[in-house]
Amino acid sequence: MADSGGGASLGRTICSIPEKFQLHISMLALQFGYAGFHVVSRAALNMGISKIVFPVYRNILAFLLLLPFAYFLEKKERPPITWNFIIQFFLLAIVGITANQGFYLLGLDNTSPTFASAIQNSVPAITFLMAVVLRIEKVRFDRKDGISKVAGTLFCVAGASVITLYKGPTIYSPTPPLHSSAAAVSSAATAAAAALQLPYLGDAKGKSWTLGCIFLIGHCLSWSAWLVLQAPILKKYPARLSFTSYQCFFGIIQFLVIAAFVERNPNAWLIHSGAELFSVFYAGIVASGIAFAVQIWCIDRGGPVFVAVYQPVQTLVVAIMTSVLLGEEFYLGGIIGAVLIITGLYLVLWGKSAERKFAALEKAAIQCPADHSGSRATPQIKSSITQPLLLSQSTENA
Repeated sequence: MADSGGGASLGRTICSIPEKFQLHISMLALQFGYAGFHVVSRAALNMGISKIVFPVYRNILAFLLLLPFAYFLEKKERPPITWNFIIQFFLLAIVGITANQGFYLLGLDNTSPTFASAIQNSVPAITFLMAVVLRIEKVRFDRKDGISKVAGTLFCVAGASVITLYKGPTIYSPTPPLHSSAAAVSSAATAAAAALQLPYLGDAKGKSWTLGCIFLIGHCLSWSAWLVLQAPILKKYPARLSFTSYQCFFGIIQFLVIAAFVERNPNAWLIHSGAELFSVFYAGIVASGIAFAVQIWCIDRGGPVFVAVYQPVQTLVVAIMTSVLLGEEFYLGGIIGAVLIITGLYLVLWGKSAERKFAALEKAAIQCPADHSGSRATPQIKSSITQPLLLSQSTENA
């Protein structure tokens, strides 16, 4: 009884917190969770975990976590599965799971967590550009919101190009804690143990920075295409947890097929240390399962623009974490590119916000009763029905 009373008291305390404050706390926690995923993934790659095995285990854990919630919570709203849905889920898994995660790991292995997170800030702008190309969204060059979105897209493209083509000199090069501690240890055995851990840390030296950035751009393109392509399918299949569970399932199958040709070493499927086990569980449970549920709630309550605004916070947290934990070096080209991308992100988000306000005004103008004469009402209605449906759709695809 005491436990149930304590649980009820905790529930009342949480409910008494304003929802807006809950949203901000949830988004901050989400960014810390994703930042940890960047660092943990890089540490796993440095420890030698396979870039094929890692996403297989990640998606298996995410699938097992989402499956019971999808089955029991979406019984009433889940449409019957058809071959058409299965094909669409399979194709979406190729874009949103296999290509997305595969390109990310290949890019991260050749660059660093900070710049991987920085390039991800271009996803809203790329999504907007794809929506325009596919005619899901229209651009109004005669309004500030249209000009802002186009300018933001150009800033993001410029930033990604700078990061890819210009690495630049080292701006900041911290000394990892284990390096300094290893030098100070007098015991030979302790020093040898610390030396075994040193290869796990540090930057992606000896690898192709440009190739890594190209892989990360492929990751952002895949992610953006996934956001654009899943929007029309979600309208026909609104059970979001089931929708994601199917994609995780097909993603597992696709990675297993790739592994059959690429990863033929049986030892690659073994977990060799507790650190590798932690990285796999963190990626599957925190970065995929829990993060997805929190993000869905934040999008539902705060909107996609509110969620996207917090993306640069993740880049800042990753920069601090990788500097302290991994001893990551910062380069001039990456910093310039990150500033351009984040500037472009906020220009696109401001344009989306202004577009939403303009759409609300147009909708109010349509619904407003004709208080004046018909001759005055007619031109007002005529100018307000230019693109009401497209505007409402575009806000969902951001």
